[in-house]
Amino acid sequence: MDASKLENDLISEIKLDPIQAKVYLLVTCYGKMSSTTISEKLKISFESAQKAAKQLMELGAFIDISESEFEAMHPRFTAVNMFRRMCEREKIEFKRNKIVDNIGVILERFYDDARTK
Repeated sequence: MDASKLENDLISEIKLDPIQAKVYLLVTCYGKMSSTTISEKLKISFESAQKAAKQLMELGAFIDISESEFEAMHPRFTAVNMFRRMCEREKIEFKRNKIVDNIGVILERFYDDARTK
C-alpha cells in the first residue's frame, strides 16, 4: 500500500485536510483507537487528534466508542459516503469516482486484517 498516495487521494478527491487523512488511514488500518493513541502515533497534539476524529465522525467515517475512543466504519462505504458529503458541501454533482472507489478497495484488506487478529 502506498500510504502517501492514499493520503493525497483523500485530500484531493474527498477534500480531507492532511491531519484528517492521516487519522482516517491510521484508525482504518489499525483498528479502534483513543485520541491519546492517535496523537502519540502521529506525533500531533491530543487536541488535533480529538478534533480530526470528531470531524471524521461528522463525515460518516468514524463512530465513537466512548468520548475519546474512535472506530472506523468499513472503508468501502466510508470513502463513497465522505465523497458524497463533499459533493453536497461543494454543490457539485455526485457521480461515480474511480479514485474514491479504489480507496475503499485498497483499505478493505487492511481494515479486515486489523479486526480479525
